[in-house]
Amino acid sequence: MKLTNIKRVGMLLRPSTPELKEMFFEAKRIFESRGIEVIIDNISGGMIDVMGQPFDMMCQNCDFLVTIGGDGTLISAVRRSYRYQLPVLGIHAGKLGFLADLDFAELESFVDKMIEGEYRIDQRAVLQATIVTPNGESQIFAFNDIVLTRPSIAKMISLETYVDGRSFNTYYGDGVVVSTPTGSTAYNLSAGGPVLFPLTQVFALTPICPHSLTQRPVVLPGHFEIEMKTPDASALVIVDGQDLVEISDCDTVHIKLASGAAHLIHRKEFNYFEVLKEKLGWGN
Repeated sequence: MKLTNIKRVGMLLRPSTPELKEMFFEAKRIFESRGIEVIIDNISGGMIDVMGQPFDMMCQNCDFLVTIGGDGTLISAVRRSYRYQLPVLGIHAGKLGFLADLDFAELESFVDKMIEGEYRIDQRAVLQATIVTPNGESQIFAFNDIVLTRPSIAKMISLETYVDGRSFNTYYGDGVVVSTPTGSTAYNLSAGGPVLFPLTQVFALTPICPHSLTQRPVVLPGHFEIEMKTPDASALVIVDGQDLVEISDCDTVHIKLASGAAHLIHRKEFNYFEVLKEKLGWGN
């Protein structure tokens, strides 16, 4: 997959970081000097006193997105823009990220390479969750993970879990992380889950502080669907660590890989294992 005839780029900045104003204007200069119009979303624009467009309007009017900040900024942009299927380029404004791996100092040379077609777009799996309630159903998407957890720290949660319609397990503990390969190095890893290569079509089911030591992480193929319910109490559904939905004991959550993918723009020589080694301190 490659972009053709690039005319406009949509830009998002890390929230509550007005000091990114200088970076924005430098990025704007870089793109516009090459004939590419820059549109900023109205939230980021309001932060730095620049007129912007509502997020959805910006997505409809641009060819790809650029985030300046960190992994959290990119994750939010990918999730919110998923239905538009826009490629996203992440620029880190500080430490190297797993996702926002392009240093701002590299932007000008990278834009030239993009124009010449010297880049790559990786397709990453996205989770789709359908929350079914007595009043109907709603759908949410996650780029990193979906966490089902207890609403109170005072008690455990019980999660009845089904795989492709068949009873699989009942988890007792603090909850469960359902993770994409991209999200496997986030909460999933902290909970003892496996690192998954980000271009695979699988997802991980990892218990959080389980009451029994026999409860272990499980990796499932992408065509499977899991169903989870809390028969005795309410629970929280946390999406990418950023959005939250409360469910009751009458509700059911169905989770699977979405039919579409997220599209991340990288340098042609991008190597996931180099990033993994640096971020996790392996081989030192």
